[in-house]
Amino acid sequence: MAGRSKDDTAKGGVSDKEKNRKALKEKKGKKLKKAEKAARKAEKAARKAAPVSPLAPAGFPDLPRIAGAEFAAGAAGLRYAGRDDVMVARLAPGSTLAGVFTRSATRSAPVLDGEAKLARMRAACENGAAFVVNAGNSNAFTGAAGVASVAAISEAAAEALGVPAGCVLSSSTGVIGEPLPHERITAALPALAGGLSPDGLPACARAIMTTDTFAKGACAEVALAGGTVRIAGIAKGSGMIAPDMATMLAYIFTDAAIPRPGLQRLLGRLTNRTFNAITVDGDTSTSDTVLLAATGKGPAIGDLRGADGRAFADALEGVMRDLAMQIVRDGEGATKFLAVRVSGAASATDARRVAMAIANSPLVKTAVAGEDANWGRVVMAVGKSGARADRDRLSIAFGPVRVAENGARVPGYSETEASAYMKGSELEIHVDLGLGKAADTVWTCDLTHRYIDINADYRS
Repeated sequence: MAGRSKDDTAKGGVSDKEKNRKALKEKKGKKLKKAEKAARKAEKAARKAAPVSPLAPAGFPDLPRIAGAEFAAGAAGLRYAGRDDVMVARLAPGSTLAGVFTRSATRSAPVLDGEAKLARMRAACENGAAFVVNAGNSNAFTGAAGVASVAAISEAAAEALGVPAGCVLSSSTGVIGEPLPHERITAALPALAGGLSPDGLPACARAIMTTDTFAKGACAEVALAGGTVRIAGIAKGSGMIAPDMATMLAYIFTDAAIPRPGLQRLLGRLTNRTFNAITVDGDTSTSDTVLLAATGKGPAIGDLRGADGRAFADALEGVMRDLAMQIVRDGEGATKFLAVRVSGAASATDARRVAMAIANSPLVKTAVAGEDANWGRVVMAVGKSGARADRDRLSIAFGPVRVAENGARVPGYSETEASAYMKGSELEIHVDLGLGKAADTVWTCDLTHRYIDINADYRS
């Protein structure tokens, strides 16, 4: 039997040269994998550092002070490094509260707690109230631990802010299904209490952001018989946006004095025309919350059906609509803002169904992104809506360009004119069903590849 060469191994017959080649290959492979991993990480960081939405307003508004309301924001380190992620609002004794929440069957622990507390409130919070909000973790799908976290936050806020725990309403937004490290929030509350200021609302708007690219605020002042009433609100929201309501939080404050029952009815009615009339992607969140606080430090509005009540309602609706539209303008990956107007419906329910079917259609939204006046996709969306419709009475327009009338393409339709209109960033689709007098409007945005990038990396 021939002897082994001196560079063979004793057992396997594999030469040292072969082993060296394999080792070198493995080393190169590891370096390549490391480089690829670094490249992917850099790519994700670049995507996350995307610029502010092209549809964003020029700047954050100059919010008025709301007598009886103080605000603070701080960093609890829940998920984000180097930024505030918790806000607190303390409301004066005698404040009345109202709230509207998501209708999701998998509502978060803060939502369930807020619903229960508001249901028990028959009148004003005579000893004051507070809101505590965190970003980065939604405290949803967290079971008994989530309930315990809400209770711990309420008790700690009550102690730090000097208000009853039953009048502390909390909200959480962020990743679903991860336990909330509430001890980080409770540890931050004393410092937040010490930093409360009537000018702190803009910082709170920044603290509650998640995938938002800009902070959202709106305000109004309205002259009533008893003096000027001020309203200021903030919101967050960018994705998982659909009626009932959205992955959105909104907090609105006024110095008006309004009894709780009327305040609650008013908020519910106006929510349907504002926050429930927007959609980005058709997905309803577990955490949606809109809270309204009236501190009672300004003019009293006893009758919301009177002249003062109507004027206040109009101003409040304007603030809510402004915030809702800002959420759409910050839709994840959005480059186009789209109003969908439906008229001639047999009922208000049908008008809303058709408008939402169009606004939520991925085919319509991608056509808008591609600047394609594809009115066939609008016809499709009307047909699938479940609303009463008659093909031969249907009319469609893209802005000023009428493309279809009475069930057929209009004579002399110009594809060039329609395509030119679609290049704008502010668009409108108008559909007339020709069946009745009901009408509705909803607001949405286009659907781009950027939406996929954001949501594919959300937990990374």
